[in-house]
Order: sequence, then C-alpha cells, then structure tokens
Amino acid sequence: MMVDNFKDMALQSEPAAQYRIIESADLFRGTNEIMIRHDGLVYRLKITRQGKLILNK
Repeated sequence: MMVDNFKDMALQSEPAAQYRIIESADLFRGTNEIMIRHDGLVYRLKITRQGKLILNK
C-alpha cells in the first residue's frame, strides 16, 4: 500500500502516543531553510522548489 500523505497513514502496530507529528510550516515559519543541531553537529533542512525536503550535514 503506497501512502501519499503521512498524516493519513494508519500506524496499527504502534500506539499513536509514540509518534509526534510536527507540521513543516511550524518548523520553517515562512523560510525555505532551517538549521538543526543534533548531537553537537549542525544539519541543514531545506525545502526544494519541488516541495521536497533535503537534509544535509
């Protein structure tokens, strides 16, 4: 089964409380690129012109 929209995906094997869904608009707040610090390293998360997400170290 192919799922086009993650929030429509049924996670039947796991309780819903284990997953936290954050809207990308809440992360990006009108920009196309954000920096994320994880474990002492900085990553760049970018929205492409096609609306895809790219994560770079």
